[in-house]
Amino acid sequence: MNLKHRWRFGALFVTLAVSAADARIDVARFSRGDLGGWQSRIFDGETHYVLVEDLGRRVLRADSAGSASGLCREIAVDLAASPILNWSWKVDRVLSGNDERTRQGDDYPARVYVVFSGGLMFWRARAVNYVWSGREPVDAAWPNAFTGNARMVAVESGDARVGQWVAEQRDVRADYRRLFGEEPGRVVAVAIMTDTDNSGSAATAWYGDIWFSAR
Repeated sequence: MNLKHRWRFGALFVTLAVSAADARIDVARFSRGDLGGWQSRIFDGETHYVLVEDLGRRVLRADSAGSASGLCREIAVDLAASPILNWSWKVDRVLSGNDERTRQGDDYPARVYVVFSGGLMFWRARAVNYVWSGREPVDAAWPNAFTGNARMVAVESGDARVGQWVAEQRDVRADYRRLFGEEPGRVVAVAIMTDTDNSGSAATAWYGDIWFSAR
């Protein structure tokens, strides 16, 4: 497993604890121009992330050209109290011709993923990847091509909504139960990535604020 995929699914240490009593847990506050707590990881070329204005609000823009790097925020979230992940995103295109179930095709114009603690057994750290797929139908799920500890979920599919802001909500606890057949460990990180290194293509995505909320 190369460095890119070790980072995606390896052990992460919690640097920010959040009270389970909070109804809303902010992960990304891009609309406020806040990149505090986000750490860059560069694997194969650099995806460029920058705050920009789009339709009157501040968002994060990601430009990838045959590159793979992401931003990660380490955060502890109690899914029993706040299981719903909320975010918005936009892409300029979908990637075509790549089989996303293979290592050669493991690229997406936009992805938001949640990493779970493996406890003392860090190699059991798992992740749920929410992706904008080019070919898989909405709500399809499949194992990541590089590790059995991660599952991919197509939240958007195809080019019908390319160029549009799309708001998303996912019940992360329910998704984890469905994908892994057991209760999740605690959330230890949330990451975003626009990556095109395996396919050698290019894509641009925009990410809005990200937060957890109660039902």
